[in-house]
Amino acid sequence: MNEHIASAKRTIKSEYETIRNLLQVIDESFREACELILDTKGRVLLIGMGKSGHIARKISATLSSTGTPSFFLHPAEATHGDLGAITQNDLAIIISNSGATSEIISILPALKKLNIKIISMTAIEGSELTKYASVNLRIPSDKEACPLNLAPTNSTTASLVLGDALAVALLEARNFKEKDFAKSHPTGTLGRKLTLSVNELMSIEDEIPRVLVDQSIGDAIVEMNRKGLGMTLIVSLKNELLGIFTDGDLRRSIDSGLDLKKTKIDIAMSKTPKTIPRNTLAMDALEIMNISKITSLVVSENDEICGVVHLHDILRNGLTT
Repeated sequence: MNEHIASAKRTIKSEYETIRNLLQVIDESFREACELILDTKGRVLLIGMGKSGHIARKISATLSSTGTPSFFLHPAEATHGDLGAITQNDLAIIISNSGATSEIISILPALKKLNIKIISMTAIEGSELTKYASVNLRIPSDKEACPLNLAPTNSTTASLVLGDALAVALLEARNFKEKDFAKSHPTGTLGRKLTLSVNELMSIEDEIPRVLVDQSIGDAIVEMNRKGLGMTLIVSLKNELLGIFTDGDLRRSIDSGLDLKKTKIDIAMSKTPKTIPRNTLAMDALEIMNISKITSLVVSENDEICGVVHLHDILRNGLTT
């Protein structure tokens, strides 16, 4: 086996075993930590130094996006003014594998003076950090995957997984739903999937292709080419929706040998166009199109035509099933 592949497998196996060991050390302290966080009136500070600091940043971001307001506090910056960002209603989660990181230890008295409750994440019970903590979430004291046992690997992976476990337990306790998730993710693919409605995408007013029911297939083709949506609505003089004529209907009309200039559109149109309300999520509209094998939907409210949404309108916004 190639030495690089062998090394990769050793590392993954080592970290996998640490996660298995993490399962064994999850106990009542985890429940206590969750309850402390749920009872907190302020925000959850995540504090860590070095690689643990990077893990703390990620955990903080996950908590904030899943219903637990949080921010990262750099321990070295904390003693140079950033402690001023903390309020007495806040709670701190502090990550240190050894529980003895000097920059961490230096801020503990200040946190105690502010009456900040602390949840520690460390492998060393009885360390200086755990003496200040209300609860310690234990990290397995395994060797690092690094052959020198120096570069944080297993310990940071365990901290990250433990942080994810906390975030998920808390979002479940808060009954956090998709609509809540959307509030903190208004942009990007996730946000668009959860918030973007057809009302924001649809063609409206003069952009909507439409012909009267007594016009010909030829007239419908002209309107389809002019509006570029591959379809046209068929309406009455009162703008009532009577049907839809698509590229597929045109192909069937040609195959049937219909005279396109003379044949009235009501002979060739589909009389049951699919309609959706304007507040329909774009993702739901896309699913309807996929199931029905169509490329456009009529948007209507109270039997009035509001617009037309095309498959390409949705795909252009980066949404896919």
